[in-house]
Amino acid sequence: MRVTPELSTARWRKSSYSGNQQGDACVEVSDDYPGTVPVRDSKNPTGPALLLTGTAWQPFVNSVRDGSLEGVR
Repeated sequence: MRVTPELSTARWRKSSYSGNQQGDACVEVSDDYPGTVPVRDSKNPTGPALLLTGTAWQPFVNSVRDGSLEGVR
């Protein structure tokens, strides 16, 4: 059984991969959960968070970096 972490007390930081100069592509991550990387849209801090495993984080970053997630909503 998987347990979803309680994110209300998470400390969020802007990802260094959020390089959009217009400020409309800001991704925040939390380092508070070993083995899990919570990700959220900084423009919607009360919205949903995507929970990635540590092993899924790098492929996610690579997809963001190479633009293959462009336009995905």
